[in-house]
Amino acid sequence: MSDCLFDLHIGYARFKNPIALAPMAGIVDSAFANQYASNAGLVVLGAFNLDKASIAVASDLVARGRKEFISDEPTELIKKEIRAITSGSTVAVNVRSSTLEPLIEAAKIVKEEGAILELNAHCRQPEMLEAGLGEALLHDLPRLSAWIRAIKETGVVLSVKVRANVVNDVELARLIDKSGADIIHVDAVMEGIGADLDIILNYRDATRLFLIGNNSVKDFEAAKDMFSRGADMVSVARGVIENPELIRELVENVNLYQQSIGWYNAPKHVCSEGDFRALAFCCMPVKPCPVHEKFRKLGYTAEEFARTKFDFAKGTMLEYGGDTCFGSLVWCCKITKPCWIRDGVLNTIGLSDAEYMKLKEQLAKYVLDHARIPVNESH
Repeated sequence: MSDCLFDLHIGYARFKNPIALAPMAGIVDSAFANQYASNAGLVVLGAFNLDKASIAVASDLVARGRKEFISDEPTELIKKEIRAITSGSTVAVNVRSSTLEPLIEAAKIVKEEGAILELNAHCRQPEMLEAGLGEALLHDLPRLSAWIRAIKETGVVLSVKVRANVVNDVELARLIDKSGADIIHVDAVMEGIGADLDIILNYRDATRLFLIGNNSVKDFEAAKDMFSRGADMVSVARGVIENPELIRELVENVNLYQQSIGWYNAPKHVCSEGDFRALAFCCMPVKPCPVHEKFRKLGYTAEEFARTKFDFAKGTMLEYGGDTCFGSLVWCCKITKPCWIRDGVLNTIGLSDAEYMKLKEQLAKYVLDHARIPVNESH
């Protein structure tokens, strides 16, 4: 079912739905993924340790009781683990290394297997930081950028797993984008709170890369909160241990939601602090409101913004709606916001809620594509 509902792909990687199993060191291997994430769109195995420094740190952590994946032949282990996935889910492999060469070797193998490489810039144990692993990359952005560029030369689809609220997240997102990565997998952690949803929105407005949101997703309501802030996919980790049916439940719910709404990660409205994509729902800019600040960040004047939306509407069903507030559905709001005038037009022209929202999704992309200032350069 989900294969037909979602058009999610990056390079050679395709996802049957926007639900992922996140990596957990020493826990998420092929056996775990096959048991708990058989219908996930993406399973991220690992983390795997690739070089002497990462293996030494992992060994010390194991001696203290932590679980880790350790192998004398890590690339062979990775290849074996990828091939052991039986669910049909796309596979990513989260890896740690203090040096670049093992990452290049792993990237070549992962690409040959049709999988995704995920660079670990996330783990924060003191031993990891001291060895230059995990989160240490966030404190050495020139090295992170250089590694991304070098890894991408292999042609592998590359994800970067980061921890939020460590450095300036907007600058980090832009650097990862400009360095050539394909995916940002962000642990939206805020100590003492759980998921920092504002961080997801900040990443969305800083980059158009595929964005995976992670942290505290234990039910579909939490997933929807991340989707509405701009996550293309959400990942779950320890929630699966607490509820072995979690991924199945999330997939079922997001399938139903997509069938109903047509745009599963539609943004909140701009006036409710939605991301740039929410410009698709804004009314004509004829009075002072937050829409002006939003489109100006993309280099639009009010006239240019209005003309861009009108240009998209020509020849589409959004051109209709003479009785709506501004004479066209192109200015109408999100389908989840009640509006009897909009709904009356949709009923008259025979446009379903899902079809309407799919057009709005295309409109959002059109507005971003025609911006004078690219998203990763806006301010």
